[in-house]
Amino acid sequence: MIKVLLVDDHDLVRTGLSRLLSDAEGIEVVGDAKSGEEAITQQKEHQPHVVLMDANMPGIGGLEATRRMLRFDPDLKVIALTVHGDEPYPSQFISAGAMGYLTKGTDIEEMVKAIHSVNRGKLYLAAEVAQQMAISQFKNHDDNPFSKLSEREMQIMLMITRGEKVQNISDTLHLSPKTVNSYRYRLFEKLGVENDVGLTHLALRYKVIESQ
Repeated sequence: MIKVLLVDDHDLVRTGLSRLLSDAEGIEVVGDAKSGEEAITQQKEHQPHVVLMDANMPGIGGLEATRRMLRFDPDLKVIALTVHGDEPYPSQFISAGAMGYLTKGTDIEEMVKAIHSVNRGKLYLAAEVAQQMAISQFKNHDDNPFSKLSEREMQIMLMITRGEKVQNISDTLHLSPKTVNSYRYRLFEKLGVENDVGLTHLALRYKVIESQ
């Protein structure tokens, strides 16, 4: 039996996935978490084989949670399950150690196939994601300014665009406020914006985040 942990900040998403996967052969949902921090706690409690991980959540977010969970258990298999199918998200998750990447438009049959596939140690990418990653190898990355960002910069950018304050980001990521501000101004410089509002507008324009 493949033990699966669901991680998403939307209650309805977790409930829906749990119900859908409960009928899947060979899969048991052992827990669900609404943040990266909670996922790490549940990992230690339930010791899942596979984690379905959302990208953009409060706190440390999906990327950092993936890295920390894999440090705790290198055999864990993480599948990113997110609305963001475009680069740079897929490449960053795979670089962080994820074994799969699906969008939330994926049907339950493909999701079950992906869970079984990564549990056997095979990389699984949704067809549209694989296509985007292949195209990105040939495109000029200047088309998307967010492709210039490191994983840490992307993480802090997402926290800023959620309206989180520097001190909160500092406490969550165990960085000094000075370091967070250094990242913040580096983001402004790299992306050609002047403030948090400009950063948020740019992220919305390139569909890196969704309007609430």
